[in-house]
Amino acid sequence: MRQLILKDYRYETPARTLSPWKRWWSTPVFYTKFLSIVFRAAGVAKTGKYDDEAWVNSAYEVFDLLEQVGINLDISGIDNISRKEGPCVIIGNHMSMMETLLLPTIVVPVKPATFVVKQSLLDYPVFKHVMRSRNPIAVTRTNPRQDLKTVMSEGVARLKEGLSVIVFPQTTRASVFDPAQMSSIGVKLAKKADVPVVPLALKTDAWTNGKMVKDFGRLLIDKKCYFAFGEPICVADKGGDEQEAVNRFIQEKLESWKD
Repeated sequence: MRQLILKDYRYETPARTLSPWKRWWSTPVFYTKFLSIVFRAAGVAKTGKYDDEAWVNSAYEVFDLLEQVGINLDISGIDNISRKEGPCVIIGNHMSMMETLLLPTIVVPVKPATFVVKQSLLDYPVFKHVMRSRNPIAVTRTNPRQDLKTVMSEGVARLKEGLSVIVFPQTTRASVFDPAQMSSIGVKLAKKADVPVVPLALKTDAWTNGKMVKDFGRLLIDKKCYFAFGEPICVADKGGDEQEAVNRFIQEKLESWKD
């Protein structure tokens, strides 16, 4: 299993000088190689042999490829994932495809995990084979009541199996964080399963939304991308205070990353 080289539970892309051609060709070069990774992973997934190690390795390839084309990554607080024994619910904001693709190589070597994903990802050409093999929890994002039932039942089952659950409670990806768009579905799941919540703040807007295909936008290689995990939080009562703590952690991190 390929793993990031950490220093004090943190990872930063090493400093380097980008050649001029990378600024012009980073996006097409990235997608050409990225699609190759996805097709290879899907081929393995269709054989039923795409396990956690294969998933982490594929995610690492994408991670490495983003750095090759010029993206700088900063990851902190990885020790907070394992600060408490057993599975957890990781709750983060959602900006781009980047977090879905990179989090396996950050989280899974520490704790086995899966995602709450939109049903459409399980129907996505080629990529669907990869996602289906990872035992995700699929939601509609159009029927909140049904989505809550699905996450509560399937999420608790995954957590009892020892799988941590990564959830992005916003209704859609957004480059600007609005706490009002964060549902409490992740906190409710953690409360029901009696597991801690780990906040996750993300700034991945260097991977923009595409005009024709949302997931295939231009890469802005002059922007730095951040992943920060907060200390685990045990959920008490109805979870309102804990949801506020998650939102506050994300807001404070995003504010600190403006400079």
